[in-house]
Amino acid sequence: MTAQRPMQIGELAERTGLSIRTLRHYDEIGLLRPSARSDGGFRLYTADDESRLLLIRRMKPLGYSLEQMGELLAVVDGLDADPADAALAARFADIRDEALTRRDDLRRKLDAADEFVAQLEAR
Repeated sequence: MTAQRPMQIGELAERTGLSIRTLRHYDEIGLLRPSARSDGGFRLYTADDESRLLLIRRMKPLGYSLEQMGELLAVVDGLDADPADAALAARFADIRDEALTRRDDLRRKLDAADEFVAQLEAR
């Protein structure tokens, strides 16, 4: 199996539906750093970077701030480095529970929106 070639920022933006500006901002604030830079200084992203970006994108509808996203990713990274870290595992469980609560709240809002649209369509 061969490794995939790195993606430049435009390709990653196109693949994920996020703007180049957003990706640059995420790099500037440390949320998503490119795995490498080309000789010309262009950002180069891997499939792992794309997976991380998709995780970030999935947090957005749940209302996480960029700071909260960074904290969550730090916990995930810490557990990847040391799966036996009990403090990180406990923090991860709290984060998971909070995500479930946020998802349930979003589901209730969606149900209310569906009811509203149904009322409009009934007129």
